[in-house]
Amino acid sequence: MAKVLVVEDEPAIAESIAFFLRRDGFGTTVVNTLADAERELPRADLVILDLTLPDGSGFELLSLARRSAAGPAIIVLSSRDSEADRVAALETGADDYVTKPFSPREVVARVRAVLRRAAGHAVATAPSDLPPAPVAAPLALQVDESTRRAHVRGQEVDLTRVEFDLLACMLAAPGRVFTRPQLIDRVWGDGFAITDRTIDSHVKALRKKVVEAGGDAALIETVRGVGYRVTDRPAQDGEGSKGEA
Repeated sequence: MAKVLVVEDEPAIAESIAFFLRRDGFGTTVVNTLADAERELPRADLVILDLTLPDGSGFELLSLARRSAAGPAIIVLSSRDSEADRVAALETGADDYVTKPFSPREVVARVRAVLRRAAGHAVATAPSDLPPAPVAAPLALQVDESTRRAHVRGQEVDLTRVEFDLLACMLAAPGRVFTRPQLIDRVWGDGFAITDRTIDSHVKALRKKVVEAGGDAALIETVRGVGYRVTDRPAQDGEGSKGEA
C-alpha cells in the first residue's frame, strides 16, 4: 500500500483529499504544518503539498525532499496559478502541480499516475548483470536511461523525473516534432488529465536548466502551434521558436 502524506492547513480540503485517497486504498497521513511534514517525510511514498503553510513555505519541504534521490514524489496543491509559481515549483522538484479549486478525484488520478511513473523508474534503474547502455542522440544533449542522468556537452544537468522523461522522449527521435498530447501520453500515460500549460511549464524549466548547464536554448525548440523537438539546427523563419515555451 502506497503511503501518501497530505500537507494542507485547510481542514475541509485536507479531509476531502484524505477521504478519496483512503477510499481508493492509499495509506494516508494528514498534517497541517511544515514541522510535522518534515517528521513524516521519510515514511511517505508521495506528498501532496500546499505551498502556503502556517510555519513556513512548502518550497522548504520540496528542497528537503530533493536532497535524496530516493525522496518521495511530490504533487503541489496551490491557489497560486501564475506561470512563475508553477515553473518555480517544477524547477525545485515537484512532479506535478494542481491549482485550487480542484476535484479530489482528479488529485487521486494524478497520485496514481505519478506513483505509476515512479514505479516504472525503479524498474528501469534496478541493478542488472548487463553493463549500462547509454541512450544518446547525435546532439549536444544526451541521456542515459540506466542511470537517469542527462548531459549537455558533457556537463550534467540536474533534472526532475518529469523533465528527464520529457527530454528522453524527444531524444528518442531527434528532430521530430512531438505534439503536447503525444508528450502527455508518453510521459504521463494514457487517460491522464493534464493541461498544455503544464507541459509548457515543464519544458520551460527543462530549457532553463539546459542553458544554465552551458547548453543553447535552441537545443529544445518550440514549433509554434504544434509542439516541441530537440534539434541542433537553428529554427527557420516561420517554423519555430527556440526561446519561448
